[in-house]
Amino acid sequence: MDTNTPLEHIDDWEDDLVKRYPEPFKKQKEDYRNYNDSPRDDLVRNFYKINHQNQTYEFVIAKQNEYFNLDKRKMSPWDALDYLNTLVDDSDPDIELDQLQHLLQTAEAIRQDGHPDWFILTGLLHDLGKVLCLYGEPQWAVVGDTYPVGCKFSDKIVYSEFFAENPDFSDQRYNTKFGVYYENCGLENVKMSWGHDEYLYHVLKDYLPKPALYIIRYHSFYAQHREEAYAHLMNEEDHKNFEWVKKFNPYDLYSKVPIPPDAKNLRPYYENLIDKYLPKELLF
Repeated sequence: MDTNTPLEHIDDWEDDLVKRYPEPFKKQKEDYRNYNDSPRDDLVRNFYKINHQNQTYEFVIAKQNEYFNLDKRKMSPWDALDYLNTLVDDSDPDIELDQLQHLLQTAEAIRQDGHPDWFILTGLLHDLGKVLCLYGEPQWAVVGDTYPVGCKFSDKIVYSEFFAENPDFSDQRYNTKFGVYYENCGLENVKMSWGHDEYLYHVLKDYLPKPALYIIRYHSFYAQHREEAYAHLMNEEDHKNFEWVKKFNPYDLYSKVPIPPDAKNLRPYYENLIDKYLPKELLF
């Protein structure tokens, strides 16, 4: 197994979320995907082992310096969606979905419930940061649960036992409750583990409403929006906007159904919605 790409497909992480967080929803994991005979459990565990060993405070700073200039590529939002679909082949044993279909289903579920159009657009775009893989980034630095670095790793993070092999785990600068931060400093001042969430936030931060940006930036921060493990770092604004993150979560995880959306017929609606909020081309 290539330790730089421990998951066969990015969807392996998302499938694992269904298994780990089914309780608040009516449908259980068996209603969505059946992996009883697949090797994914080992793949996901290996993914988090590598992720937790390597996501250090210094690593995150290096990735921010590498990508925050947004000088890798210029393309339209829809071209970026098409580009993302070249990333992986479909491997789902129960539901044949590619990345664009997942994003359309998420957006359509939000739309059907009558939410604001910016929330619908967020559903369409929330995983667009996974284009990081197409720049050669290993999957452990693109997908997976996110969490703060620069302070003690919470035992509420999935597979937290693997942090023992992270250099920051035994570094006195970073292994206390607050680390380099202070109480209620606000998540804007906290460095999160590197991945598609933080990257896409910086791509879109000048264009979308603040709740949309919170969803994009923290939708993989399960240790907080499901476990509330880092409330001591959050300020009042964070708590307010995290209500939208929590509202978004079930649409992201549980909107997939066997019948794919009609992308051709839906595209004009979403192109108009994109044009309302975003420029013709984005810097990536």
